[in-house]
Amino acid sequence: MTGAHRRILVVEDDPETADQLVEELTISGYEVDLAANGREALSQGAARDYAVITIDRMLPDIDGIAVMRQMRDDGIAVPFLIISALGEVDDRVRGLRAGGDDYLVKPFSFVELLARLEALGRRSETVAKETILRVGDLAVDLIARTASRRGRKIPLLPKEFQLLEYLARNEGRVVSRAMLLQHVWDLHFDPSTNIIDVYVGRVRRKVDDQQAYPLIHTIRGIGYCLRAPG
Repeated sequence: MTGAHRRILVVEDDPETADQLVEELTISGYEVDLAANGREALSQGAARDYAVITIDRMLPDIDGIAVMRQMRDDGIAVPFLIISALGEVDDRVRGLRAGGDDYLVKPFSFVELLARLEALGRRSETVAKETILRVGDLAVDLIARTASRRGRKIPLLPKEFQLLEYLARNEGRVVSRAMLLQHVWDLHFDPSTNIIDVYVGRVRRKVDDQQAYPLIHTIRGIGYCLRAPG
């Protein structure tokens, strides 16, 4: 895993275990965030993109399986590595069927933990490259047909998503109104329609309002361009 794909969320309520995991993973070159309970896990999981989330089955407020199910329902596709003292076959099967991608039984070897994280991280990176378009902190998920900035979902109507997807596929290139009419609406150029400006305005408000920097730029007299700073 490289770059942004080296960030891991550790969900662990035992302070000693949590501190050890964070220390060892940091030494191994990962950026690590810690959640001590299920509510913190749900909040952080929605706010950031992670390569992998490690999660304990037995949390003090919300069961780890319930946390995974909620994240999956919210469209979060990050791989989960379940770390639990519950090592019976039925426990492992239940965890994997609930949305877990791998299962590690306590006590475990840290070398094995690293190997499993690397395997899940490679899978995460491959899937992300194939199914998610990224422009700055914007992620456009082509499978789920959803978009988010910094992990927060952007509510888009189907045609708004199609418009954003086309802009993202042409990142850094100026897209004319005629091109948008043709590729998003399957219409030939109609100089009397303002449908493009209306929809771009809607998408811009949803994507750029209250964000650190704008992504959708108007190129006067020509069209629009989706690009990140730098």
